Formats: sequence, C-alpha cells, structure tokens
Amino acid sequence: MNVNIVLCGVGGQGTVLASKLLAAAAMDRGLPVKTAETIGMAQRGGSVFSHVRIGEGVSSPLIGRGRADLIIAFEPAEAVRQLPFLKPEGTVVVATRPIVPASALTGGPAYELDAIMTYLEDKVEHLVLVDADAAARDLGSSKCLNVVLLGAAVRSGVLSLTTEDVAKAIKRLVPERFQDLNARALAYAECEP
Repeated sequence: MNVNIVLCGVGGQGTVLASKLLAAAAMDRGLPVKTAETIGMAQRGGSVFSHVRIGEGVSSPLIGRGRADLIIAFEPAEAVRQLPFLKPEGTVVVATRPIVPASALTGGPAYELDAIMTYLEDKVEHLVLVDADAAARDLGSSKCLNVVLLGAAVRSGVLSLTTEDVAKAIKRLVPERFQDLNARALAYAECEP
C-alpha cells in the first residue's frame, strides 16, 4: 500500500526531523521511501513542508495536488495552505496552537484562528486536532510537538507504521538526552478525532 504524507509547519517546529523519522521508520520496515523538503525561510519562521511517499512504485518524491493521504500540520494556517494536496477522503492531523506571523502583528492581514479552524472542520472529513498547549504542559516541553503529532498520525490508522516503528527511528536519530521526552511524546494521546 502506498501512502503519501505532507508535513507542514514553520521554521523551528521540527518538521524536517519528523519527516526523517517517518522515512527511517518505513525504511526499517523494508518499505521504499521517497522524500522532498522545502525549507526556504525556515530559520526566520517561514513555511516549511516535506513530502514523504512510502510504498512500491513511487517514482517521484513530490506529491501531486489531491493525492496526499495524510497531512501532518504543526500549525493551523499551514494546514490550510497545504490542503490542496489532500485527497477527498484524506486525513489531517493538526496542532491547534497558532504561530501568528510577524506580518499579522505589524498591520498585515489578521490571523483569525477561529475562521481557520472552522474552514478545516468544514473541508476535512477526517480531522484530528492535537492540543499543542496541553501537550507542552503535560510533557513539560513544546520542543517535542513534532513527535506528539507523529504519534497522533500513527494512531489515525492512515500509516502502515506503528509507534514501535517510530520509536526505533527516534532511538537512532534523536540525541540520547532527548530520548525519554520523545518516547513520552510519541505515546501522548491527548487529541480529538
């Protein structure tokens, strides 16, 4: 079974690491993987997104519009920005905490979280909301939101991976001093289907 995944957020949220963890977990299971990343202005809080394609017969790392089975969004507005990639029956796992762009604070268009969340609820049949603030509070850190979202994505049933598969990738790719925090983040299940 082929699975097309778009991960999106802003610079500094761990989007690229999350895509590497997914790819490593799939490769450890013997599944072919193709990935592509667009990081552009990542260091300045700009949009970051990755495409991860898992399965046989995948020839390109890029996912076409309307072809993603899953979007893992670290920020609500970024979920909306990447929504054209989602197939009609696709799933979106999204953190509910906004990261308001500087332009909204300096006279640009307002960041309207309620409107963004309503739009997602109206457009996405399979929407999983992850309370990023609760996760940070419960885990004692906001630095592991990427792994919290991976855990929610695995539990959504869209991926052919288990939390054990992702845990093995974490052990290989994440520095030892962050292993315990990331193990707890992967197991964290505070989300609304």
